[in-house]
Amino acid sequence: MDKTTLAKYLDHTLLKPNATKEDILKTCAEAKEYNTASVCVNSYWASLVAEELKGTDINTCCVVGFPLGAMSSEAKADEATKAIVDGAEEIDMVINIGELIAGNDDAVLADIKTVTEAVHAQGKILKVIIETSFLNDEQKVRACKLTEQAGADFVKTSTGFSSAGAKVEDVKLMRETVGDRLGVKASGGIHSYDEAMAMIEAGASRLGVSATVDILA
Repeated sequence: MDKTTLAKYLDHTLLKPNATKEDILKTCAEAKEYNTASVCVNSYWASLVAEELKGTDINTCCVVGFPLGAMSSEAKADEATKAIVDGAEEIDMVINIGELIAGNDDAVLADIKTVTEAVHAQGKILKVIIETSFLNDEQKVRACKLTEQAGADFVKTSTGFSSAGAKVEDVKLMRETVGDRLGVKASGGIHSYDEAMAMIEAGASRLGVSATVDILA
């Protein structure tokens, strides 16, 4: 796959808590140089990124309920709505991981659905982070099915803030579960062209990466 095509799989990501305005601007400049799919940031930076990306086809992507997922659904929906008002085109939310592990599927479904409805009301895209490093295969499958049932657009492997990031076998399992009905985003620990291609070959339709420059170099 050539660099131009691969770049459009990439959400160029900067989610570090110590990121400064200058760091965010540098990330936007890199995204514009390589023409990535999006720039993914914490929601505080939505308006700055949207302004920087004006006139391009690069989306502003914001995480919500990040990185723990253990806040109220209404708080996640409000954060998503504010990010969209500030210019976000895509939202990446974290599920309530504890409720999934406990088997409280109704709570997980309601959580995702609340955010989905808020995001889709504005005509935007929702990706759902299931944090695979905490889950066994049965839980991963259940999380994917709940994401689809809630009407979201993508399932996503990881925040990048847990014990492990994306794994090829998880991406394969997620793709097998959602078929071609949802997107699959692999995120966390993807540092090279070969690793990026392995995720795409496993079924990923989007990659969350901070190592965009290294991957495309």
